[in-house]
Amino acid sequence: MTETAVSMAAREIVVEEVFAHAPEVIWRALTTGVIISRWLMQPEGFEAVVGNRFTYKTKPAGAWDGTIHCEVLEVVENRRFSYAWRGGDVGNSGYGSRLDTVVTFTLEPAGEGTRLRLVHSGFELPKNEIAFTNMGNGWKVIMPRLAGVVVETE
Repeated sequence: MTETAVSMAAREIVVEEVFAHAPEVIWRALTTGVIISRWLMQPEGFEAVVGNRFTYKTKPAGAWDGTIHCEVLEVVENRRFSYAWRGGDVGNSGYGSRLDTVVTFTLEPAGEGTRLRLVHSGFELPKNEIAFTNMGNGWKVIMPRLAGVVVETE
């Protein structure tokens, strides 16, 4: 069962999914670079270590080269993983506008499985309206993709 809420007032995207897998299995999919590349994007320089900086690459726009700059902010094994997600350019409007957000995954036991809650926060509206909309829709597609990868890697 998936529950999705997009809160305009809070400027955050929230997606929850319950997986029929132990937190350790979900954790591995969230914190292993080669597995992340199968459900999200290929991270470059990724390590699940606080302070580690890594990047993702996506479609460029205007003055922005498409690089998403990330920094690991919090690592609580099998419970919580958080990183900064920054990109865009101040000269762009719409897609590719300057973005300074945080992605947080929280894992909680749920019966014999795990409830995974994703919160992508820090969107400034109206400046980040397109990113907010695109990523809100995108995370709803990515979470089921994560579910498929978890089954394959278990």
